[in-house]
Amino acid sequence: MGRQEQIINERKRKLEELKKKGINPYPHKFDVRNYSSEIKKKYSKLKNNSKRADKVKIAGRVMMIRNLGKLIFATLQDSKGRIQIILQKGEVKSEDFELFKKYIDSGDFVGCSGIIMKTKTGEVSVVVKRLELLTKSVLPLPEKFHGLQNKEERYRKRYLDLVMNPDVKKVFKKRGEVIDAIREFMIKKGYSDVQTPILQPIYGGGSARPFESKLNALNIKVYMRIANELYLKRLVVGGFDKIFEFSIDFRNEGIDKSHNPEFLLFEAMTAYDDYRDGMKLIEDITEYVVKKINGKTKIKYQGKIIDFKTPWKRISVRDSIKKNLKIDIEKISDKKLKNIISKNNIKLNGRFNRGNAIMALIEDFCEKDFVQPTILYDYPIETSPLAKPHRDNPQYTERFEQYVNCMELGNNYSELNDPELLTENWKKQEQAMKKGDEDAQPMDEDFINALKIGMPPTCGIGIGVDRLVMLLTNQPSIRDVILFPFMKPEEK
Repeated sequence: MGRQEQIINERKRKLEELKKKGINPYPHKFDVRNYSSEIKKKYSKLKNNSKRADKVKIAGRVMMIRNLGKLIFATLQDSKGRIQIILQKGEVKSEDFELFKKYIDSGDFVGCSGIIMKTKTGEVSVVVKRLELLTKSVLPLPEKFHGLQNKEERYRKRYLDLVMNPDVKKVFKKRGEVIDAIREFMIKKGYSDVQTPILQPIYGGGSARPFESKLNALNIKVYMRIANELYLKRLVVGGFDKIFEFSIDFRNEGIDKSHNPEFLLFEAMTAYDDYRDGMKLIEDITEYVVKKINGKTKIKYQGKIIDFKTPWKRISVRDSIKKNLKIDIEKISDKKLKNIISKNNIKLNGRFNRGNAIMALIEDFCEKDFVQPTILYDYPIETSPLAKPHRDNPQYTERFEQYVNCMELGNNYSELNDPELLTENWKKQEQAMKKGDEDAQPMDEDFINALKIGMPPTCGIGIGVDRLVMLLTNQPSIRDVILFPFMKPEEK
């Protein structure tokens, strides 16, 4: 029998003994009144080796135990941090002392009431008067000195990761603060928070492969949304001028350090604005959030200092390629473009066309420039079926993306509201789909009908929330900022 199996069997034995003694190892409730960090802060100025008669009532998971016979020290971890508890014969009720000594292991949840003491070494502690077992843990925690280190195991067993690595919880608390800060900014600016369908009969609003399912009640195929954009624009048609949504989207694509099949997108629509207004809005939102979370506009990310102070650098797709490749995309032929793509072994997103080739050059040769917050604008017409054609040059659309640390954080544009032109764009997309382009967009007749009712000039913006959180928490992978990233099932 292995060491792990022995520990588990011993805990099971304790569990059965507790039940025989009439002690419920899984009671229903405990009246928590105090938390570790609040206690430690409140009594931080208490003199060493002194007590206060103030009564506290706390609960949490026992992390470490040091049994000195008539004196037991333990570390209790609650949702706010950790605090030492002390059980001393004569101070705690005798049956509670014996309960802890005989039956409590690291990993168990206990509730206790007691008074405050600051030890000789200056540690604010709770001297326990009464103690109650709240949950008996059957499986042991990882060994305390090495903890849970394996990345794959940490993602797969996030519940254990959160127990053993307290800094992980800080990341996810900050994630919530980022979302709250974006919402706070938008509400102040007069935007309404809305919700749109996750399950859709026709997917759209982006170029990506969807997850498919079947709605048995209607015997039809349905899709998890790849974007919420088309539904937000329906609301603009209906009279909502300023709206936003935190949209959980699903894309049946690759998994890497910046992609997860399920991710969180913030998207907003502003009637009567264009993409220039959107650029300023993106800058302002992001600067506001960074200052709110970080206290200043500068952050340190993976050894680099990044400054989100507005205004940001702005550069067109054409000028970025000119700068890095010394070629003018308005003058170069398709043949020369193909030669450059072939010569450099560049992988295209879909079949060859000018737009795909140009954006492949951006990815391979230009994104390296976008360490500091940068707005890249005026995208090729072929790559932007939902964006308005540029008012001054029909080769481009009024579309931009924001980059930080060479990573794209959002897709934004003056929304195409001409139903005839969008119909033509989607027909081309459907032709591409028939030729095998799995990322092409299908026609949405109902949305076309909405545009025929009439949608005012509108700007749509988006922010990849997970990627923004990566930056603000200094995490190298998107899996570090998603509580339960998708994992390949373990082989049994």
